[in-house]
Amino acid sequence: MRKSHRLRFVIAAIGLTAAAGLAYAFSSNTPLIGERPKLQLAELEKKSAPIPAGVKTEVATFAAGCFWCVEQDFDKEPGVLKTTPGYTGGFFKNPTYELVATGLTGHTEALQVIYDPKKVSYEQLLTRYWRNVDPTDARGQFCDRGNEYRPAIFVHSQEQRKLAEASKEALEKSGIFKSPIVVKIVDATTFNVAETEHHDYYLKHPWRYMFYRHGCGRDARLSQIWSHAGW
Repeated sequence: MRKSHRLRFVIAAIGLTAAAGLAYAFSSNTPLIGERPKLQLAELEKKSAPIPAGVKTEVATFAAGCFWCVEQDFDKEPGVLKTTPGYTGGFFKNPTYELVATGLTGHTEALQVIYDPKKVSYEQLLTRYWRNVDPTDARGQFCDRGNEYRPAIFVHSQEQRKLAEASKEALEKSGIFKSPIVVKIVDATTFNVAETEHHDYYLKHPWRYMFYRHGCGRDARLSQIWSHAGW
């Protein structure tokens, strides 16, 4: 979804949610009190801290639709030290958000994850990934449509490829999905860091982010997929 479209989407979602909230309040005598998400300065400060010297790190790259959401999902994983939104998988040099949003550069929104392999394994990151993607949708994710939102796992080594392919095969054999698993596993190429405004969006703009994520239907679809999966 283009930047201007996302903004209009958020505004519309806020209006609809507010109207629904008022209707519920007046119909159920519920007090008109709500807690607005607050700017999480402590978390922002924690994320901006440098990785401690001497810590051996590894890198992983995942695409699962809007990188605002993917960043929040992976920041929850213990052992993840740094997450960076960006663009990869394309052929155009130095892509910008606006160019990628056209769907013509070949890039997809993605997240680069720096992690401590002593605290979290690549297999655990794969599990986190599968739990936060619709693996049957190759044309986008949730409300975000287009090639620039296609899901993919970008591997940085043969070991990562081996593990990623094994996890995909296990998911295919699980019988959870009637449709094919369409997430591609491809070699990592140049990762172009996104503009600063897209970093830590869920922490800097929690109110807008909350309405965007809810309105996009991301969590509703994920719950539908995984609530009875047992995987």
